[in-house]
Amino acid sequence: MSLNPLLSLLAASLLLLIGAAVNRRIDFLSRYNIPDPITGGLLFAILAALAASGFGLQLEIDQTLKPTLLLMFFAGIGMCADLRQLRRGGKALALFLMVLFPYILVQNFVGIATAMALDLHPIFGLVAGSITLVGGHGTGAAYAEGFAEVHNLQLVMELSMTVATIGLILGGIIAGPMAQYVISRHKLRAGDTQVAPAAATATEEAISSTGMIAALAGILAAVAAGQALSEYFAGSTLTLPTFLWCMMMGVAIRNLLPFAGLRSDDRAAGLIAGVCLSLFLVMTMMALDLVQVALSAGPFILIVLVQSVFIVLFAIHVCFPLMGRDYEAAVTSAAFIGFCMGSTATAMANMQAIVARYGPAPQSYLIAPLAGAFFIDLMNAFLLTLMLALPFVGG
Repeated sequence: MSLNPLLSLLAASLLLLIGAAVNRRIDFLSRYNIPDPITGGLLFAILAALAASGFGLQLEIDQTLKPTLLLMFFAGIGMCADLRQLRRGGKALALFLMVLFPYILVQNFVGIATAMALDLHPIFGLVAGSITLVGGHGTGAAYAEGFAEVHNLQLVMELSMTVATIGLILGGIIAGPMAQYVISRHKLRAGDTQVAPAAATATEEAISSTGMIAALAGILAAVAAGQALSEYFAGSTLTLPTFLWCMMMGVAIRNLLPFAGLRSDDRAAGLIAGVCLSLFLVMTMMALDLVQVALSAGPFILIVLVQSVFIVLFAIHVCFPLMGRDYEAAVTSAAFIGFCMGSTATAMANMQAIVARYGPAPQSYLIAPLAGAFFIDLMNAFLLTLMLALPFVGG
């Protein structure tokens, strides 16, 4: 049985609602910020596997819309990046980005070394490195499609989704104990600030239909321009993936609009990007071959466990000292683990859990969203492009 594009989109939308309902009712899933499309799509994949093995019933989902949804997500991320906000974070944001940048390299070299030790293709080390752990499900899916076509790597999409999900869970588990260790060891306490910026109660206007249409127009323009630039530069010495072109075009549009006297609603762009990513991910999860994933995931689980050891050591001995060895540094280090093993949501959840127990950390609440909104994705994409150009990795 095959669903046409419209019915496939309807099925994906319904599964998103089901995933959201399940996540709300199961504490473990909500505690570790498992995305709704992962839960909904995985439930579908389980039922599809049971139907295929028990009744011989095959259900195929039309994937026509997936590439466009993915490009719209990355263009939307670019449309949310106000470069003027760099000045708000100041020195602390610059230091945090300086910590994140080298760790992305460390994470990838750890992944590659462990993969090669397990007799796997080096690219699988990147899949179990910053592609999925820093980039998350969206970036993992974007690269997986290219790897499957160019390098003929089997099950790379399924494994990317599996590693991203495992990383998301571990990123929420290991950050708390790490922060508790450094807080207790150094006898740290929260400062005198009583209200974190994230807790402000300023009233915002509702997102208007005009704002949504303007954001959609900007995203579509970024996708069109990104695709055109990708085709134009195809075959050059340093080839950038199409999604990165789209993200950079989104950044350009967002930051050039004020010079033309126009205003962009970042909330509308973020909402559209989130919807596109959710639909893309749920469609991807719906197509998973769970039997093959279960048979192939063992080495990747080992790589992620090795990554967990390295990131805890890096957080304690590099991130925490460089960020100032104080309470704010401990909270920021927990966010660092969330970013590099899961997502911005994981980073914020890690900080929230620590702040609820030990007290407010206003500086951390300022710089973490700024880093996660755009900068970490751009750094990750840039470094991955360089690493894939290395002969022993992408050759």
